[in-house]
Amino acid sequence: MMRATTLVRTRSARARVSAFAAGGAFAALVLAGCSAPAPEPAPAADAPSSAAPAAGVETPAPAASPSGSATPPADPTCENIIPQATADDFKSLGWTSQEDQFRIGATALDDGIQCKWGDTKIASDRVQIFGWAPIDDDTAKTAQKDLVAAGWKVEKDADGVYVTENPDWLNGRGADGYGLTYFFGDGFVKLADTRQSLILVQSPR
Repeated sequence: MMRATTLVRTRSARARVSAFAAGGAFAALVLAGCSAPAPEPAPAADAPSSAAPAAGVETPAPAASPSGSATPPADPTCENIIPQATADDFKSLGWTSQEDQFRIGATALDDGIQCKWGDTKIASDRVQIFGWAPIDDDTAKTAQKDLVAAGWKVEKDADGVYVTENPDWLNGRGADGYGLTYFFGDGFVKLADTRQSLILVQSPR
């Protein structure tokens, strides 16, 4: 009888241990399920806005508006195709300018100008002639051909083409044997009464 009772108690103790163990396992599962969730990773830093350039990268300048386009060239006048100081010197001598159409033989260049500076109050051949005009390649070639056919002399260098009076016509005029001379450059032609004076002729400013 004693042995049976002991056996029953032993089984009962084992049952309680098993139940406790099961309960502990269950509690562990419950605790695991109820534990605080793992923190979510912090959101990545926002990518730089497309409006904000990266450090060290220059932002390209905005395109120029139509209103900021280049200023068109000025119309040629007798004063703006030569240095202002030269025009002032002429005026100080009492000289004035006479404006005429720019012509190369029979070819008239409507957008150009030819000027004769001198003292109009007295009869004198002491004058200076300057001219400037825009010109396209085809017109320039035709004009050069016409001048050569009329006896003018052609010289070329890296800057352009010089077409000057025949030295036989000068009768002592002109510097270094060059009288009236046309210079054909890139998109323009200029004129002076001597080749040396061409240095004074400039694009309208």
